[in-house]
Amino acid sequence: MGKRSVWLLAMVFMLGYAGAIRPLPETLDVDMKKAALGKSLFFDPILSRDNTVSCATCHDLQYGGDDGMKFSFGINGEEGTINAPTVYNAVFNFRQFWDGRAKDIKEQTYGPIENPVEMGEKLSHVVEKLKADRHYRTWFERLYPDGVTADAIADSIAEYEKTLITPDSPFDRYLKGDKSAISKQAEEGYRLFEEKGCVICHNGQNIGGNLYNKFGIYKDLNSTSLGRYAITKREEDKYVFKVPSLRNVALTAPYMHDGRVKTLHEAVMLMSQYQLGRYMKPEEIDAIVAFLQSLTGRVPKTAEKIP
Repeated sequence: MGKRSVWLLAMVFMLGYAGAIRPLPETLDVDMKKAALGKSLFFDPILSRDNTVSCATCHDLQYGGDDGMKFSFGINGEEGTINAPTVYNAVFNFRQFWDGRAKDIKEQTYGPIENPVEMGEKLSHVVEKLKADRHYRTWFERLYPDGVTADAIADSIAEYEKTLITPDSPFDRYLKGDKSAISKQAEEGYRLFEEKGCVICHNGQNIGGNLYNKFGIYKDLNSTSLGRYAITKREEDKYVFKVPSLRNVALTAPYMHDGRVKTLHEAVMLMSQYQLGRYMKPEEIDAIVAFLQSLTGRVPKTAEKIP
């Protein structure tokens, strides 16, 4: 049995465990009072050292939940080294960040605040700034027994991010039985998505975000980022990343952890050759792209900008 066959069998087993593609739920159980506080913090640059960068700076909720750039810019115009993932549907990811170093969206919140290239702040200082703000201090004291704390900050932002889900995509409606919800070309793209093996890694309700995989299985993709290896220091984790969700993928270019790919067509072509080890005809790629475009869901009302 060849390398490809062994890999496919292993991944098919994982797919059976993870489950096939499923529609997103319409709502989640959310404490809306805490979410309202979290929303205010999400849009407020007070979390950054120089009060110029907010969560919404790199996660624009009007444009796919990312910023549309290869790498984001933080305080003092500092450029990052990793492509900002979308915040939409992040609650459904099994881990957070490309390298999976945060276990959930609450733990993820701490990272950007203290990253010297992003917000460049200390959580202890953010706590002091919020305590000094009478409006925030009162707000926190109404919702949390200990008032303003680092845990309460992260908890409220995470509660807000739980509202940032995008159900009711055309493909979700298709899965629920409305066969007219997507085009014939998108339907063919879905068939090919399964037949070619894309669904082996992109499955479940978030169509990804539920496992790790090596970037460049059949050919070296020359990634400068080492992925999980930076966390685990295990040789087998070199170039291993969290598989991204494909929800709203038509809105989140550029693609890959290093933003190297500008279009969905390029992304499908690269993945077919480097991850699946197979060639796809142009019309097959077009069909899969049509399917991917059907994954754009409904933007929640909570995503509206704060004036």
